[in-house]
Amino acid sequence: MEYIPSKLLSNAVDQFSRLPGIGKKTALRLVLDVIKRDKKTVENFANSIVDLKKNIKSCKICCNLSDEETCLICQNQSRKHSIVCIVENIRDVIAIEQTGTFNGVYHVLGGLISPVDGIGPTDLNIEELKERVMQGNIEELIFALSANMEGETTCFYLSRLFKDKVNKISQIARGVAFGGDLEYTDEVTLARSIEARTVYNA
Repeated sequence: MEYIPSKLLSNAVDQFSRLPGIGKKTALRLVLDVIKRDKKTVENFANSIVDLKKNIKSCKICCNLSDEETCLICQNQSRKHSIVCIVENIRDVIAIEQTGTFNGVYHVLGGLISPVDGIGPTDLNIEELKERVMQGNIEELIFALSANMEGETTCFYLSRLFKDKVNKISQIARGVAFGGDLEYTDEVTLARSIEARTVYNA
């Protein structure tokens, strides 16, 4: 890392570089850009981060991020609440919503089962999904998980858990290549994968 003439500058660079995908050089460029901004803009930026951390909530129904106890998707009565799309994280919800083709609701697991990494079913938001299913209002569960070993393991576990409790369990079509993360799939491919979903066979 090149010479940095100020401890304040160095501390800020260290904080920015803690963000995923941000190296020291990129962090330095970002911090130098912040310095150029007017004081009010920087204060608004800093306050938005603090406000986010203090007030962001997890939806009590689907575990999506929300400003309120229940997220806007779960509040929307025009959506098909009997169809639940199971995803790994909020980025996947955003990716699917951007296609504009899905009118059901979601359940965010908060990760995938990965024994190698020490992540089991109890580390995910599966109990909350069980509660939704046990209410008896869900007709279809759609697995929209990344096409990798962890995603396949999670699909298999959930299919065994819910196979006798819902009418239909499906998964998005394999327009998404194996090994690919859902969030990086282009919108057209993702939309077609959801529309062309197939019955899940464990």
